[in-house]
Amino acid sequence: MLPASDTTAAGEDWRAGGFGLYVHWPFCAAKCPYCDFNSHVVAQVDQARWARALSSEIARLAAETPGRHLRSIFFGGGTPSLMLPETVDAVIRAARAAWGFSNDIEISLEANPTSVERGRFEGFAQAGVNRLSMGIQAMNDDDLRRLGRMHSVAEAQAAFDVARDAFPRVSFDLIYARQGQSRDDWRHELRQALSMAVDHLSLYQLTIEPGTAFGARAEAGKLRDLPDDDVSADMYADTQEICEAAGMAGYEISNHARPGAESRHNLVYWRQGDWAAVGPGAHGRLTLPERRMATEALRAPGEWLKAVEASGTGELPRAFIPRSEQATEYLLMSMRLAEGLDEARFAALAGQTLDESRIAHLLELGMIERGDGRIRATRDGRPVLNAILRELAV
Repeated sequence: MLPASDTTAAGEDWRAGGFGLYVHWPFCAAKCPYCDFNSHVVAQVDQARWARALSSEIARLAAETPGRHLRSIFFGGGTPSLMLPETVDAVIRAARAAWGFSNDIEISLEANPTSVERGRFEGFAQAGVNRLSMGIQAMNDDDLRRLGRMHSVAEAQAAFDVARDAFPRVSFDLIYARQGQSRDDWRHELRQALSMAVDHLSLYQLTIEPGTAFGARAEAGKLRDLPDDDVSADMYADTQEICEAAGMAGYEISNHARPGAESRHNLVYWRQGDWAAVGPGAHGRLTLPERRMATEALRAPGEWLKAVEASGTGELPRAFIPRSEQATEYLLMSMRLAEGLDEARFAALAGQTLDESRIAHLLELGMIERGDGRIRATRDGRPVLNAILRELAV
């Protein structure tokens, strides 16, 4: 039996963030040396079989969440643009039959800009994809090779032009603080990216993750010429300045968009909505009667596929998220956004308000600002957001 404090915790809170669907496609043509995602290189994929399994998982989750409408669908990976358009179409059709769509649903698909995947763009658009997120990562060929990418800058620009013709909204990713990259290099590269008439950019500082090829090289002392912390911080500041001047202010720590072009699916996460998640290793959050649950699927693609076909689910045992953890998740995610944290919503989840003395201290330091019932990180506070969160979360 749930504690009394948790039996009414779930309620309708998720509606503040909306409801989305995440679809994980775990296959790639090659493994990038910086990548720690659940991605796998295989010679052949039975796409019809995978379409059936993904559709089956969607139907199973829909039976638990009746009466909802999807605000967004996000095909992530891996490399979802390696899916056949017919596979994408089957999954979208299954989602529409399961939940129904909001009038302005966003359907995003991650893509690499190689010629093979570029040839599928029109098919994805016909299937219902209306937003493409392109993994370009760098705007010079030497760094693309270092990052293990299989495209050139020219191919990326050509793919972007094709994508702009096929989809109403296009985003792309870049990584900065790369090996040998100077501050001037990054400023030039970012301006070049902005000149491509893009409406959304995801700009990530290179992080060296354990278990990756870059992680192994770093541990062996073979990953040289990375910018130091001060230069990386300067690059972050340059990013904010240049993007704001171009009309693409940061609406989240690493994401910039023109007004109205923000990623609706990622806002579901950051505003702590609900999302169903299907595919190997996919993580979800579902508010069910009287409780909010964390879902997770088997990571190995073959094991997941066999489990779905044999037992009707590829999901691991679920974990209940008590109110205190819901409040902490909301704090951690909402403070990434420029709009910040809704104090009343946090108090309803936590059963108490944030510590006023800690808020006052951060206000005095100029790390946060307060107004309209919200707390937000300031321009000076956003680069040290983790320290702010540690202070507020105590």
